Amino acid sequence: MAQARSLEEPAVQLSATELGAWRGMLRVHSALVKQLDAELSTAHKLPLSSYEVLLNLEAAPGHRRRMAELADSVLLSRSGMTRLVDRLEKDGLLRRDTCTDDGRGAYAVLTEKGAAALAEARHTHLDGVREKFLKQFDEGELRVLAEYWERVVPGASGLTEKT
Repeated sequence: MAQARSLEEPAVQLSATELGAWRGMLRVHSALVKQLDAELSTAHKLPLSSYEVLLNLEAAPGHRRRMAELADSVLLSRSGMTRLVDRLEKDGLLRRDTCTDDGRGAYAVLTEKGAAALAEARHTHLDGVREKFLKQFDEGELRVLAEYWERVVPGASGLTEKT
């Protein structure tokens, strides 16, 4: 955790290499997300954020997840997740279930229509990820990248020790 510094103490600027690494990561992420979102939206009328929610639900036990967990897993605020789930529910791609053990909570549940939409969009998304990002690196470089992400945020890559 970063220490608070005195206002009198001058900020130490990033070196050109540090700034290049930081800005590069931000710019690459932003550009890839915009491109992948545009492809999915154009081809399937399914924004990337919706695709990620459906993908997350597909992988969850029983194809259902608590709304709060879903928001955390796709990096949306709880209010942002509520608005997105409202749209996906209106489109029939998921439904809400109440939590029997907690009346305040709710589950998002993948519907058959949502699973079909996800399956239809999957090729577009995976082809885009491969073309725009993965093919720029060989297998060893990809493993190193995954290890770097793990250094910054443990668990970020999803790789286990067995891989």
